[in-house]
Amino acid sequence: MTHNTKLLSHVDCPGGGQVWVEGTTLFIGHMRNPSGTTIVDVADPRDPRVIARIDVPDGWHSHKVRASSDGIMVVNHEKLGPDGDWKFGGGLAVYDVTKPAEPRMIGKWTTGGRGVHRYDFDGRYAYISPTADGYVGNIVMILDLIDPTNPVEIGRWWIPGQHVAGGEEGNWLHGVSPRCHHPIRRGNRLYVSYWHEGLFILDISDMTSPKLVSRFNTSAAFPHPTHTCLPMAMPIRGRDIMVVADEDVAKLYPSPPAFTWIYDITDETVPTPISTWQVPGLDVDGRPQEPMTGCHQPSERVSGTIIPFAWFAQGLRLVDIADPFNPTEVGHFLPDAAPGAARPSSNDVTIDDRGIIYLIDRVNGVDIIETTVF
Repeated sequence: MTHNTKLLSHVDCPGGGQVWVEGTTLFIGHMRNPSGTTIVDVADPRDPRVIARIDVPDGWHSHKVRASSDGIMVVNHEKLGPDGDWKFGGGLAVYDVTKPAEPRMIGKWTTGGRGVHRYDFDGRYAYISPTADGYVGNIVMILDLIDPTNPVEIGRWWIPGQHVAGGEEGNWLHGVSPRCHHPIRRGNRLYVSYWHEGLFILDISDMTSPKLVSRFNTSAAFPHPTHTCLPMAMPIRGRDIMVVADEDVAKLYPSPPAFTWIYDITDETVPTPISTWQVPGLDVDGRPQEPMTGCHQPSERVSGTIIPFAWFAQGLRLVDIADPFNPTEVGHFLPDAAPGAARPSSNDVTIDDRGIIYLIDRVNGVDIIETTVF
């Protein structure tokens, strides 16, 4: 099922958590060991060529990847379950990919606990969501990679109550431990998704001391965790707009599928939801549906007002927020289910400078898609 989209090619590879493109190189972070990261030449998007693979040991995954235009790739190391060698260490690994077919690890930053989940990376600073000794759950942290062989922490922030080693006590919603999912930077602000604690806007004018600007939470009225807070680069109709995706997992109680919110943050001290968007027909009668039916992740690289979304079992959805009070779907692509799977599980999406879309399935494969809407 397609609308304003066309499949160009398919990369047959283990399923993944994130895709990213720099120039004509596609970087894929995988969900399960031994596959860690795959690098693909997409100079011809109709004929992608795998040029490198990086593995990880049992008990770990490296499902997120970001790369910069100056040839630095950053991948996460995060613990999966109780098995595997803890000595491998959770954190971020840094690679020189100036020759993409010959990735060379040049540094690793390690943290306590299970490691790093998702993050933003601007070529110098990484805005990450690590576990850390003495804290409950994942927190916000900023690393300086001016020397990529030696990343250095320069700032951290957490919800009061997370720092148990400092004597703090938290009162968490429905007893669910707090978890920073990931920060996204725009200017001197971080826009932080914090799972069932909602969203936070932080002032990082002084990166060594992030300060709270505001917060907002739709849980538990809507039981899905806050997954991504994506501020638009430019005003839309004179307003400052942020797209906030809830993830259709880890629900506080059975419910219809998760959806995306549109917030007006023109007054950033009062982030205000002004509209929502759901795949048409997905929530007709309000009945609970199984997890991973609804929303997951918008592309964190956006051009204009059209947002590509990975919508789990609903595939790729292209949503135009030119009128932020009335988001409108302008295209979609429903991939085939991965071999052995009952339905698609579109986990992440990105676009390149040519407007080509890359959609990864959580179980297997990346679809490379062109569209007429950009």
